[in-house]
Parts: sequence; C-alpha cells; structure tokens
Amino acid sequence: MSGSRTRAGGSANGLGYIPGMTLTPDATAPSTAASGKPNGLFAALRAGALTDPAQLREVYEQPGDHARRKQVDRLHEVAQRLIACSSLVFVASSDAAGRCDVSPRGGPAGLVSVLDEYTLAIPDATGNKRLDTLHNILENGRVGLLFVVPGRDTTLRVNGRACVSTDPELLRQLTAVGKPPRSAIVVAVEEVYAHCPKSLLRASAWKPENWLAKDAQPSSAEVTLSHLRDDSLTVEMIEQAEREALLYRYE
Repeated sequence: MSGSRTRAGGSANGLGYIPGMTLTPDATAPSTAASGKPNGLFAALRAGALTDPAQLREVYEQPGDHARRKQVDRLHEVAQRLIACSSLVFVASSDAAGRCDVSPRGGPAGLVSVLDEYTLAIPDATGNKRLDTLHNILENGRVGLLFVVPGRDTTLRVNGRACVSTDPELLRQLTAVGKPPRSAIVVAVEEVYAHCPKSLLRASAWKPENWLAKDAQPSSAEVTLSHLRDDSLTVEMIEQAEREALLYRYE
C-alpha cells in the first residue's frame, strides 16, 4: 500500500458527509511522510542521527534491575484487575510498510475483556469509518496497547499479535456499551508490564487547575478546516458535523 493513508468509506476529515463539501479522488494529497520522501530538515538531522543500539548506551544509563525484570508474557491477576478498571486504551499499530498509527478506544471501565491470561478482546465502536487500525491489523497483525485509568497515574502496557474477529459468539460477550460491536480486536498477549507514571505526572494530566482554558487552543474543527483547505466550508459547518457524529458515539 502506498501514497495517502486516507481509507475508503470516510471523508478526508474523518467526520463523514459535511453539507456543502464535495470530495474528489485527489482531495487529500499524500504527505511527504506518507510518500516516503523525507523533508530537507529531517534528512539533515537524520544524517547525524544514532544508528546503533550501542550508541544509545553512550547517552543513557543501563535500566535498573526491576525495569529489566518487570516484563511478563501473560496477564496475571493484578494486571487483569487493572484492565477491568481502565476506561481508555490507546492502540498502536502499523501497516505493512511500517507506517504507524495510534488510536484511542474508550468506554465504561472494563470495556476490554480478558478472555484468558493470554488473550483479550477490544470491542470496536464505529468512529469515522476510516478503519485505520483495523486495516493495519489485517496487514501487520501486531498491536501495542496502553491502558489508562482516568484520574490515576498507573498505566499498563500490553503488546502482542492481533486479529479482527466478527465471531458472533465472541461479539455477544462484548457488550460494554450496551450492545454487541460489529467487530473486535483480539490480542494474543506476548508482553505485559506496568508503565512508568512520570509522563502523566509531568503533564499534570489529571489536575484541572493546570488545564488550558477551552479557547486557548485550536479546536478540532479548526484543525480539520486547515487540513481540508476547502473554501466552501466553515468552522461552524464542521462543528455541526462533529456534534452530529457524537450523537452516535456508541455505535
């Protein structure tokens, strides 16, 4: 697969149909990253970049004993309990060409089901219908997961092989949002370990008093409009499309 990462079945902005918008086949041009052509700045910096793992250890100390030994190959009881508390998991995947993607999956606590100590299932709630993660799994068959518990600093990383299942019996078990999903990401667990909480602490992620004011950042509609570069659209039109899409967030 080459060129743009835009998938069939969704508009370029990932919101579906927006009144007044006409999409042509070349509406989303491939970026330099997607086309595999590095930009000048990256090429210059890459020329002097590290190329050997041994060079990393000239910059960083060796990990401590606990960090080296904390990784296991199954979901022990404590890890299963943590997954049951998580309402947000980030799914990292890549396609056959190695192009990477990270997508959040959210729902009630325990939305991810542990089927046994080596297997878990993530129900797929339909989003923008690009299906980037599912396409990547079909091509590459591997994922990396980061489980988050909002308001808490403890996280869990799980890596392994993955497939996309539409098995009716499995889907009937995955009703975290009140009904079976259309498909599920099934993961064969290979690596499990607790993730260092320093990034969440440094970001003050769960401290509202440190959050930006709502109008201090560009909105998702503003970002989308800047990417589409379509004079027939306005921020208000995209915001309306976003509001309508959120009405069906559990489908």
